[in-house]
Amino acid sequence: MQNRNAPPRPAAAAAASARPPVFPPRPAQRPPVDEDDDAAPPPPPKPKGPPVEFKAGDHVVYPTHGVGQVQGIEEMPVAGMSLKVIIVTFEENRMTLRVPVNKAASSGLRKLASQEMMNEALEVLRGRARIKRTMWSRRAQEYEAKINSGDPLAIAEVVRDLHRNAGQPDQSFSERQIYEQALDRLAAELAAIDRTDKAAAADKLQTFLKTVT
Repeated sequence: MQNRNAPPRPAAAAAASARPPVFPPRPAQRPPVDEDDDAAPPPPPKPKGPPVEFKAGDHVVYPTHGVGQVQGIEEMPVAGMSLKVIIVTFEENRMTLRVPVNKAASSGLRKLASQEMMNEALEVLRGRARIKRTMWSRRAQEYEAKINSGDPLAIAEVVRDLHRNAGQPDQSFSERQIYEQALDRLAAELAAIDRTDKAAAADKLQTFLKTVT
């Protein structure tokens, strides 16, 4: 029974209450992304096992600078405390790096690769180039990340992928820069392992590059 004393409802309000609920539009679904194209290069593997001890005279590799030599381990005052650091010099660019002993592993500082690992890197050079169909800027970032990982296998992949033999298209300027950077890093470590000079090591790398399997 209708209450005659209740005020009449406005027609507009009654019409509004009768309308179906309005929902916000559903966002458009993004197309699937090709993981091979957008995936970031994997970080370098974390060191396993007990911490490595370094001593004066050791040839070492620092990921972003390449091969250097340990000059010694010193105590260094920092914020009123004594910090033990590894002194590493890089002859070519005349740079000295001080790496805290307790941060050596996490910084990526390592001894030279084993002969077995370097042989694996040389075999990588024999393989066929694997070029992704992505923009050069993205590939360049991936190549730089591989070089700065300090991993000789990853660096060998960069050398292999950017190498050009006779009859192949020439490299662009930026490709040539990255190629020479990777070749220099790999040759420097190979020279230290073989106890030879970098020029001889680079010639050895070129020999492997010419024997594609």
